[in-house]
Amino acid sequence: MIVGLGIDQIEIARVARVWRRFGDRFGRRVYTQAEWDYSLSRPQPAESLAGRFAAKEAAMKALGRGWPGGIGFRDIEVTRERSGKPGLRFANSAARRADTIGYGRAALSMSHDRTFASATVLLEKG
Repeated sequence: MIVGLGIDQIEIARVARVWRRFGDRFGRRVYTQAEWDYSLSRPQPAESLAGRFAAKEAAMKALGRGWPGGIGFRDIEVTRERSGKPGLRFANSAARRADTIGYGRAALSMSHDRTFASATVLLEKG
C-alpha cells in the first residue's frame, strides 16, 4: 500500500550558484558528509548535488512534510546500493514521520539533463 508520493525538479544552475556562493556551508546545511563527498567526486558535481536536493524535496513531500514542517535536509540521506541504484535513509525527524505514516519501503528515481534534475519518491507501507 502506498503511503506517500513526492516529485521534485530543480534547475541545476540554481544549485550551482548557491554552491559557488556558500561552498561548504551550503554542503553542511543540506547534505550528509557521504552525500557531499560522493557528489564532489563526480565529473559534474552540480548535477549530483541537484539530484540529491530534488530527492530530499521529493522525500519530504512523500512524508507529507517539508522543511518548514520540521524535517531537516540532513535527516534524509540519498544512498547508493552496490548495484548503483539510489536509495533513501531517514534519520531524526524524518524517521519519526516515516514511523507515523507506517513507512516500510522506499523507491527513489532520479534523473537529470543539462538543465534540470528531478526525483520521484514512492513510500510503501511496512
